[in-house]
Amino acid sequence: MRFTKDHEWVELNGDVATVGITAYAAEQLGDVVFVEVPEVGKTVKQGDGLAVVESVKAASDVYAPISGEVVESNGELGDAPETVNAAPEAGGWFAKIKVADAAQVDALMDRDAYEAYLGTL
Repeated sequence: MRFTKDHEWVELNGDVATVGITAYAAEQLGDVVFVEVPEVGKTVKQGDGLAVVESVKAASDVYAPISGEVVESNGELGDAPETVNAAPEAGGWFAKIKVADAAQVDALMDRDAYEAYLGTL
């Protein structure tokens, strides 16, 4: 699993990456009440808006940590947005993206680097 400074995570399986937000991000948001996931077939560039998460505190964009094409969206989040809080780094994923450039994944932080980064916040 790799991480961004915006608190997204990426887990690579072959040439498809599952994307979600970290436990830290879910905790900062508070109780998630609505999630808008991207449409299958959408092409995203690294840094583009990928999904929208609304909580009792705020609405936040989830940014694409890598470039590629959305090949699957987690439609279950529409009926169960609380999954983002309950399992942010598992069942609370937002989308699966066919990776356009594997080097983008390699450039993200590993868990140790991400944990160290959180210590600076």
